[in-house]
Amino acid sequence: MTEPNIEFRSGFIAIVGRPNVGKSTLLNHLIGQKISITSRKAQTTRHRIHGIFTDEHAQFVFVDTPGFQTKHLNALNRGMNRVVTSSLRDVQVVMYVLEALRYDERDQEVLKLLPDNRPVVLVINKIDEVADKGQLFSFAERVAQDFKFADIVPVSAKQGTKLEELREALRRHLPVGELIYDKDDITDRSERFLAAEILREKIFRFTGDELPYSTSVVIEQFKTEGPPQQPRLRRIHAAILVDKEAHKAMLIGKKGEKLKEIATQARLDMEKLFDGKVFLEVFIKLRSGWADDERVLKSLGYE
Repeated sequence: MTEPNIEFRSGFIAIVGRPNVGKSTLLNHLIGQKISITSRKAQTTRHRIHGIFTDEHAQFVFVDTPGFQTKHLNALNRGMNRVVTSSLRDVQVVMYVLEALRYDERDQEVLKLLPDNRPVVLVINKIDEVADKGQLFSFAERVAQDFKFADIVPVSAKQGTKLEELREALRRHLPVGELIYDKDDITDRSERFLAAEILREKIFRFTGDELPYSTSVVIEQFKTEGPPQQPRLRRIHAAILVDKEAHKAMLIGKKGEKLKEIATQARLDMEKLFDGKVFLEVFIKLRSGWADDERVLKSLGYE
């Protein structure tokens, strides 16, 4: 018997949840490529990022959003919250991500934002951290009392567990449609943007809790050299914005070793993503109060 024709489906899927439930890790594993930065530090995602996965039967355009912030509402966080709410208006399906066995008022604040006129899939992440899997059923039942979910799928983004089941659940709720992006695309973001995000991730990873949240990255120069048919060299000059003079010393480290390590690891990740050599020059700029200055945020591309 021949397989019946399966209608091709496509659409936008928002990934929402409070900070640090694993949204960016989930996006990276769903598309099979790292495009969204991850860190133990909450609120690392600041922009709306589209990750694209295309197979024989569907094109999934995942929209990674910042974790919805309920405290410390400076201009930066207010802007990130606007990204979340606007994303929910522009998609066909919503993935509401929770950390397994953790559901509190912060999650409920996000739940209040969810639309009731389109499918919402509850994704229970980090199931690898739950020893007694029997607890997941009662946990899902408790959360489902607060919202009518179209599907509930437990996953481990970190280990890649049950991601095929999640894609299939999402596909069922996507509308029938054509390709939105080219079938080989993995993101709508430019290399310039991805370079800034990679460097910002390394800042968080190598400074831990030492450096406050108020840092950002500006790519001041991005040049590509060489013929298109071959791996090309990218020359990138990047500025790290800090809020206080003391933050510069934290980033530079003893004899400049910390900044050198940040730049080296960022360069290696860029070369892997861009499939070519990267010359990366990184320096630090003091710009006090940038995280609460609407004009500065607009110039940095924050919505």
